Amino acid sequence: MSTVASAHQTQPAESIWQRAAGLGDKPAVVDPDGGVIGFAALATASHRVSKVLTDLGVRRGDVVCGLFPNTHAALVVYLAALETGVYYCPLNTHLTGPEIAYVLRDSGAGLFVADEALGELAVAAADEAGLAEERRLGRGRIPGFSSLGSRVAAHTARPPDHRPAGHRLYYTSGTTGRPKGVLRPLPDVDADTAAVRNAVRLHTNSHLPLDEDQVHLVVGPLYHGGPLGHAVTALHLGQTVVLTEKFSAEGTLGLIQRYRVTTSHFVPTMFHRMLKLPVEVRSRYDHSSLRAVVHAAAPCPPTVKRAMIDWWGPIVHEYYGTSEGGSTSVTAQEWLERPGTVGRPVRGAAVRILDESGREVPAGSQGLVHFRMGERFEYLHEPEKTAASQRGDYFTAGDIGYLDADGYLFLCDRQAETIISGGVNIYPAETEAALLTHPAVADAAVVGVPDDEWGEQVRAVVQLTEGHVPDEGTAQDIIDHCRAALSSFKCPRQVDFVAVLPYTATGKLLRREVRAPYWQGRDHTI
Repeated sequence: MSTVASAHQTQPAESIWQRAAGLGDKPAVVDPDGGVIGFAALATASHRVSKVLTDLGVRRGDVVCGLFPNTHAALVVYLAALETGVYYCPLNTHLTGPEIAYVLRDSGAGLFVADEALGELAVAAADEAGLAEERRLGRGRIPGFSSLGSRVAAHTARPPDHRPAGHRLYYTSGTTGRPKGVLRPLPDVDADTAAVRNAVRLHTNSHLPLDEDQVHLVVGPLYHGGPLGHAVTALHLGQTVVLTEKFSAEGTLGLIQRYRVTTSHFVPTMFHRMLKLPVEVRSRYDHSSLRAVVHAAAPCPPTVKRAMIDWWGPIVHEYYGTSEGGSTSVTAQEWLERPGTVGRPVRGAAVRILDESGREVPAGSQGLVHFRMGERFEYLHEPEKTAASQRGDYFTAGDIGYLDADGYLFLCDRQAETIISGGVNIYPAETEAALLTHPAVADAAVVGVPDDEWGEQVRAVVQLTEGHVPDEGTAQDIIDHCRAALSSFKCPRQVDFVAVLPYTATGKLLRREVRAPYWQGRDHTI
């Protein structure tokens, strides 16, 4: 049985928009409630929404932000943006109104599109951002938002006359704790050419099949780059996409059996949860349809990955990359030969390991991981941070690792302070800022500590102001205070107290000293 995409597979020459008529009513997307939309209907919806975007004054290079649960509508709006020549910025549905408002302002969103299922959050964010009503568009009924449905109905199914390729606008972490936008040049080709090129590249790099006879299961949120990217490229390849509302360990196994799923994209936390199911539950479901699955977003403990390969066979592949670009990948078989590796650079990519002075280090020596830039990028409104991350044609996201003699990359630590919990990035400085508004907190450091299920969990180490007692009541009050200001996933699950936090002579927090005791005895520090 073939488990890996290869150059010998038939490569598609058409995008979803071009092949939709031929695929007709073949299921394109299965919604979490079981509803189905076919390829022809999905492509038509994309064309109509594209025309609506143009009607509302959105032009090439503008930003469209979208707030959607996991439904086919999220994919329609993204596809529409990709054939209108604009940047699409998917918004995390677990953020608070003020957090979303920050992204709306920072991105300069020309249009904010939201689903009525998240209407209350959308209104709060738009109001906080001061977004004019003509820049608010709602699917369903959202107060103060114009109706997407009524505007779509005014257009025919005919494709727009002009269809330049769009792009995604990613947001990643910053040293200030605020996320920063990663802006790339728009493709200089039409939407169809860009779609086919991206689909072949992503699925080949992820070791996923390229043919139409696949069913791709989406178990992550569509605001995340991995699930969204793999879902849309699967559609461009003519593959059926099955959506879930949220991940469920046993539910995932049930969907694999029910829909004869062949491919999927996971994060290690999901593997951990499925492996925790009793053997009798796991054996209840048939997973023999699976051809290849890929995981990313966070380090996978070797014991977890080996257990998944033992269970599902050598079809569990991996890629490592960043929002800024660059990627390595590794098949299950390669990983078994070199446990712990995140692979070798994908086609067109290159990796160098540099020391602090920018000199390349020999194989086996640790240093900062640098990827060659396939295309230039910039951090939105952050020219100094852009320059600091780049060295010639290479850039670093702050990860520390080494290359073995055969060019396989191994990660050792993160220079960047981002916490990765369940595949989600959490920015310590943002949480620290919230903690420091509590009257009992004199100083605070937020670090990631080991968690067998989530990879890392958020821990606050707090220096109290005089007169406050370091007890459970104070700790809980600090946690509650943080949750009133930020999304719960950004807040500490536990607070530890210290007499004083360590700093350098120049006043920089020695975060690694705070973090180190929690990771003693661990083979890996991420």
